[in-house]
Amino acid sequence: MALDRWLALVILLICLAYGYAAYFTMDALLPPIMKRSPIWPSSFPKVLVIGAILLSLSILLGLEKSPDKSDAADINLSRLHEYKVGQAVLLLVLMVAYALLLRPIGFLAATFLFLSVGSFILGERRFGLMILVAAIAAGTVWYLVDVVLGIFLSPFPMFLSGG
Repeated sequence: MALDRWLALVILLICLAYGYAAYFTMDALLPPIMKRSPIWPSSFPKVLVIGAILLSLSILLGLEKSPDKSDAADINLSRLHEYKVGQAVLLLVLMVAYALLLRPIGFLAATFLFLSVGSFILGERRFGLMILVAAIAAGTVWYLVDVVLGIFLSPFPMFLSGG
């Protein structure tokens, strides 16, 4: 079985466990007043589970591949050194660093650094454009989450915001 089918099988198993939690355990913990609501906190996880199960089944059954297509796009583990594994590992390390730096340096700085360093790792070398896009994206996301949605998100470092 190809690597994509193994990954689809793992994702399917995770989705089945997550779906069991979304359909049976999350709803049991709701207070009585919430049970009359048309949309519950478990509604979005249920939609995600159904979509992920359908997509993973389509990969497992091979429905996404056309019959005339060769398997040249499959990952060849014997040629793993030819892939850009270093970039992937650096991006994973950057994601962990982003999560760890989010509170100490604030959302705006952490997101700006994540986007700019991530684009540098992926090969972007137009620094002016990279900095402009990272700053606009960080500011826009903070504005949407904090002001529009009303979810407090500390934009500045802890020592500046009194935390």
